[in-house]
Amino acid sequence: MLSSFTFGHDGERLSGVQCGGGPGRATAVVLHGAGNGSKERLTPVLAEFAGRGCGVLALDFSGHGESSGELAELSLRRRFEQAAAVIDARVPAGEPLILVGFSMSGQTVADLVRHYGRRVSAIGLCSPAVYAAEAWEVPFGDGDGRFSEIIRTPDSWREAPALDVLRAYEGRAVLAVPRHDPVIPAAVTEAVQDALAARSQFTRLEFPDAGHRLGVWFHDHPDDLREFADALLVDGWTATRAWLAKQLPEGRTVATTRFLSGGWSSQMRGLTLDDGTELVLRSFVKPFFRHHAPGLLAREAAILTLLAGADGIPAPELLAVDATAELADHPSLLMTRLPGRVRVDEDDLVRRLDLLAGQLARIHAVVPEERPRTYQAWTSPERVRVPEGAMWERAVDVIRREPPAYEGVFLHRDFHPGNVLFAEGRITGVVDWVETSWGPADLDVAHCSTALALLHGPEHGLAFRERYEARGGRQLADGADHLYWRLLDALGYAPDAAKLAGPWRELGRSDLTPEVLGGRLEAYVGGLLERYA
Repeated sequence: MLSSFTFGHDGERLSGVQCGGGPGRATAVVLHGAGNGSKERLTPVLAEFAGRGCGVLALDFSGHGESSGELAELSLRRRFEQAAAVIDARVPAGEPLILVGFSMSGQTVADLVRHYGRRVSAIGLCSPAVYAAEAWEVPFGDGDGRFSEIIRTPDSWREAPALDVLRAYEGRAVLAVPRHDPVIPAAVTEAVQDALAARSQFTRLEFPDAGHRLGVWFHDHPDDLREFADALLVDGWTATRAWLAKQLPEGRTVATTRFLSGGWSSQMRGLTLDDGTELVLRSFVKPFFRHHAPGLLAREAAILTLLAGADGIPAPELLAVDATAELADHPSLLMTRLPGRVRVDEDDLVRRLDLLAGQLARIHAVVPEERPRTYQAWTSPERVRVPEGAMWERAVDVIRREPPAYEGVFLHRDFHPGNVLFAEGRITGVVDWVETSWGPADLDVAHCSTALALLHGPEHGLAFRERYEARGGRQLADGADHLYWRLLDALGYAPDAAKLAGPWRELGRSDLTPEVLGGRLEAYVGGLLERYA
């Protein structure tokens, strides 16, 4: 049974409820949203977790429910401080925490994860919001003040520190959302999802008929609440560990695991066995890639088998694959680990660009007995979204035609510096073969060129064609035909070139801000039009 308490903090009288808990038992801390949110509305959520043997704790933030204070005087910082003060006072030090946040409390959960670190065993985010750093200290006001001005600024949330916290979180994470949220922009939900999918034991739950207020929805739909609690309390990697153990050489065990930086479509873990052998486990956890995983991983398994022992193409060795997650928790592929590391820095750049060009030429020289699938375009005139302006309209018009005729070759299809390993001044590995295709060499050159333009500057992307051809690459198309392939790739990064730069920032390129990347993409597209149109 829930017991009520009051707690004095920062001049306010905070009202809370608590039940259960004890040595070694996790406490579920359930945090309400903004507006007229309160702990009372979350009573069914508290009861569900208490019934699972968890301790439960909830409070009304100041200005809400039965707590004192004015809502206009509350801020994101004060929300965090109030929640942390109540947790410290009511939960024994060091005991595990499960943090559940609704709407605005998505930000509060991220703030608490930053504060408590590994003590947080699981997080549940329900229709979560995240905010720009400059909004954290600002009082909410009455709806027409500085806080409202900040959060109404388009895309102000994109550099939210909360996203970095969620991106680094490695515990259990459940994102619960309605199919259509009238309050939280879809781009915010996607950004939170991408952050959680980077390292956490991640699950997304979608409730098609729900609205933004999932606390109210759970009150009226107990089966959905049970599904949410089930997802949050289960160990998300039990089946994967069991599957993995069966793939190892007899007598071998995994001694250590660590996340590998640079992945975007999947989680990449480095595994060290008890005899020192190094392996890599790829797991698809994002809903989009999990849906397409059977084709992606089956393709990668077939390509790694094809390339085994191929001269001049250092690809990993396939060890096992569960493309449909029949046995593992997520679609997974196990392979050997190649030496070297991804290089996205500026040191020794010219030499590395020459090595990339030569490596791509060798990939295009592969003649498989059976052709892989025909390439897929990653954007189209109908789908592309570009900034306003005559230059962008002109660029879209270039791809508003049938694809040029081409002589097909073996394509990596996702060849760029993030998928190439370097050591001792040479390329030691080419990875991520899930998109391998048959198509024009121009398309691989275009994809690598766009990445180089964003990473190192437009001039390096514009010049990559000449490097490729000078190092034995296939003869590429001329003029408008080549421009088509270059823009078909480059426009796929508009309007948010920063979306795919998260892995690059993890690798140390903190200078790649949305402004820098947007400016480089615009200069690169303009340079292509000037050179080839």
